[in-house]
Amino acid sequence: MITISIDAMGGAYAPHAVIESIGLSIKRQPDLFFLIYGDPDKVLDLIAKHALPEERYKFYPVKGVISDEAKPLDAIRRAHDSSMRQAIEAVRDKIAHAAISCGSTGTLFVLSKVILGGLSGIKHPAIIGLVPNIAGQTVMLDMGGAIMCDENSFFQFALMGSCFAKILLKKDNPRIGILNIGTEQTKGRELEHKAYNLLSKSSLNFIGYAEGGDIFLDKVDVVVTDGFSGNIALKASEGAAKMFITMLRQASKNSLSAKIGMALMKRSLQDTLSKIEPSQTNGAMIIGIGGIVVKSHGNSEAPAIAHAISVAAKLARDNINDKISVEMKSLEEHGMTSIVDKIKQTSAKIFGSQKTNI
Repeated sequence: MITISIDAMGGAYAPHAVIESIGLSIKRQPDLFFLIYGDPDKVLDLIAKHALPEERYKFYPVKGVISDEAKPLDAIRRAHDSSMRQAIEAVRDKIAHAAISCGSTGTLFVLSKVILGGLSGIKHPAIIGLVPNIAGQTVMLDMGGAIMCDENSFFQFALMGSCFAKILLKKDNPRIGILNIGTEQTKGRELEHKAYNLLSKSSLNFIGYAEGGDIFLDKVDVVVTDGFSGNIALKASEGAAKMFITMLRQASKNSLSAKIGMALMKRSLQDTLSKIEPSQTNGAMIIGIGGIVVKSHGNSEAPAIAHAISVAAKLARDNINDKISVEMKSLEEHGMTSIVDKIKQTSAKIFGSQKTNI
């Protein structure tokens, strides 16, 4: 069984959507077991309503809830008895294979780093996910975790993104690009220029800058950017996908011929649209930490959260962190060591003296 710990209180539609998503996931995946953390006054009736089988979950009563509006550091100081923290601690304590939350991205990101620590050699965790393109999927990071980045951050994002693409997309030599406002070397900020120079000297398959549209056109396998730009790109693409699907459905009702055409193409359209439907792409991993934590959108409803659950389960079944560690070691052994050591030394100077008391 794959055990998933879940924050039942995070997100705009919690706890209703979270409990409903667990019910959907239990029906679809017989090997899942859930640890549910939430307010008993709000959750227990929902568990009964959705008739969750007792042998497939364990409920942990938790009164503390982290508000989406709370600043990450303030929230963390008050997070000792929160559903989010306890879900993450279940991964730390080895009683869950993965944790999921729809709560505040910043708080989840920082709390996961503090509780689970980092993978060996990784000083710059990120939120990583898969976005659809015309030929399959593209890896993108960071999607909203690390807002303040430097070129060393981008370099480690590229390393982890390459590993992720090899494992999940089965790409032997993933093409890596830096998200920028143009493909010319003169374009972009100093951050992108410094990262470009660093990656150009590496043995990674770095192809240069990638524009926003390249993410969806199969021109690159891994897109590297900071969490600010990455989150804007992600939300913009999801909004565009929703607009396209809505307009297509509206157009199908405009005339009899449109209705007939839609009926004839229904199966094919459903298969195609499911690839870009945001609820079917929800769920992004916090990569570079010592455990699996998956972030679900804060405005997710039950189908979208169920998809995030399936993402977490797949990552757990694939032993993703063990494979990433092996890939990272392999990259270091094939010409990356000097650059990685430089980053470790730089990171030690930046982070070594910083202590966080939680």
